[in-house]
Amino acid sequence: MKIAEIISFLELQAPPSLQEQYDNAGLLTGDAGWECSGIICSLDVTEDVVKEAMAKKCNLIVAHHPIIFGGLKKINGKNYVEKTVIAAIKNDIAIYAIHTNLDNVIAGVNGKMAAMLGLQNLAILSPKDGTLKKFFTFVPVDSAEKVRAAIFEAGGGHISNYSECSFNTPGTGTFKAAEGANPYVGKIGEQHIESEMKIEIVFPAYLERKILTATKESHPYEEVAFDVVNLSNSHSRIGAGIVGELAIPMTEIAFLEHIKSVFQVPVIRHTALLAKPVRKVAVCGGAGSFLISKALAAGADIFISADIKYHEFFDADNRMLIADIGHYESEQFTINLLQELLANKFPTFAVLKTAIKTNPVHYR
Repeated sequence: MKIAEIISFLELQAPPSLQEQYDNAGLLTGDAGWECSGIICSLDVTEDVVKEAMAKKCNLIVAHHPIIFGGLKKINGKNYVEKTVIAAIKNDIAIYAIHTNLDNVIAGVNGKMAAMLGLQNLAILSPKDGTLKKFFTFVPVDSAEKVRAAIFEAGGGHISNYSECSFNTPGTGTFKAAEGANPYVGKIGEQHIESEMKIEIVFPAYLERKILTATKESHPYEEVAFDVVNLSNSHSRIGAGIVGELAIPMTEIAFLEHIKSVFQVPVIRHTALLAKPVRKVAVCGGAGSFLISKALAAGADIFISADIKYHEFFDADNRMLIADIGHYESEQFTINLLQELLANKFPTFAVLKTAIKTNPVHYR
């Protein structure tokens, strides 16, 4: 199996177009055309993880954090990033990072956090704008059902918990075929009038090529008329953070102990207790202080994240708890998520979780 096949699968789960502008997800070292001998899943890539991959005869590391984040002007081994990249290149180890694009899908990093906490009725905390487009095409009435079905199969027409959504308007189309054309109906040089259906559907922007291909392959016309329009609407299943609910409310102390147990943390930095039950919970793996206001607006009783600065704890405004559990701790189950996704898709292939704990922060 080639590494390209594995990348294609991962990019269906978390399309690269969903990563933030500052990010550097994707294939960072190696060649997608290589045959894959095995996969190591990790949160970070360090020189030790590269050595582990070599020892276990795996030539692909799938990590959450990109080892190359900013530009590298020199690669001479002066820091851990350069040492890791050198080790990967010298030993033909491919490194693939799936970072903020995995943060921005509901079944990604934050969805895994929510699942580990037992949350229900999940929703994106801050839906991402500019991720939807609208598609219009014009089809002979007797071909409308076939074209619609192809568009739905390609991923179009999903709105929140509904699928196969479309709006269809009957109308009249006209055209005159020129010499050299091969019209489905009508004659060369004569204007033709055809009863047509205008089909409108909404789709995630990253599926545009797939939607267009499906339409053209299923459409009877030689030249397919269509429009693609950018929407300002947000996508209900794409964006930052997740908010959900506990099946049974818990006291603040009991829920903080639950967090410590689930995420295996010895200590939690948190705001003052508010003496009210915890029912609605917001989460964001990694540095999530930018979502504090969103968590408040969603009515969360607690917001669980990491890398909260001193003054940012004041933003809770005595209306909800903020719990900082640590960056690595909040995202650690991403390793399990990646391993589960890949092992389920490629059950006869070696997909391993790293045995190296890459957390640089320790507690005493």
